[in-house]
Amino acid sequence: MSGEYKIYSNVKIGSNVQIGAYVIIGLPPKGRADGELETIIGDNAVIRSHTVIYAGNKIGSGFQTGHNVMIREENVIGNQVSIGTGSVIEHHIVINDNVHIHSQAFIPEFSILEDGAWIGPNVVVTNARYPLAPGVKNSLKGAHIKQNAKVGANSTLLPGVVLGEHCLVGAGSVVTKDVPAMGVVAGNPAKIINYLNNLPYK
Repeated sequence: MSGEYKIYSNVKIGSNVQIGAYVIIGLPPKGRADGELETIIGDNAVIRSHTVIYAGNKIGSGFQTGHNVMIREENVIGNQVSIGTGSVIEHHIVINDNVHIHSQAFIPEFSILEDGAWIGPNVVVTNARYPLAPGVKNSLKGAHIKQNAKVGANSTLLPGVVLGEHCLVGAGSVVTKDVPAMGVVAGNPAKIINYLNNLPYK
C-alpha cells in the first residue's frame, strides 16, 4: 500500500489489497457522519491512484479500478468486478459478479448490472426521462443490464431500458427501447439488426 491515501472510519479492507496514491475510501456522503455507514472492500482488490470510494459500499473480492475512478455511496458490488479509468459510478447501484466497466463510462443511480455485463468505453447510462422536471428525483430509473449483455463504445442508454441476456449493443448506439435476449442492435435510435445466434460469434 502507498502511504499517501486516506481511509475514513468504519472501513473494512480484506487481505492482499493494493491501494494506490491519493486514494480515498469511506468518504461520508452529504448528511452522513464519518463512520456512520460501513464500507467493505473484499480480498485481493487493486485500487489505483486517485480513486474515490464513498462510504456504504459493499464490494466483493477481486475488485479493480483504473485511475481516477469515482464510486458514490451505498452500492452493492460483487466479485471480480473491474471499473476502468475515469469512470463514474453513482449511488444505490447493484453491480453483480464479473462485470467489466471500461474507461470513462457513466452509470447513474438505480441501475442494475447483472453477472458478466460488459460496458465499453465512454458508455453513458441515463436515468432521468425528463431532466429538471418537477419531481424528477422521485422518478429516476437506470438501465437494467442483464446477464452477459454487452454495450459497445460510445453508446447511450435511455432511462429504464432493459437489455436482455447476452444481447449486443453496437458501438455508438442510442438505445431508446428494451433489447431482447440475444438481440443485436445498432444505430440512433437503436434497432434490431440481427440475433447473436446468427453471427459467427464464440
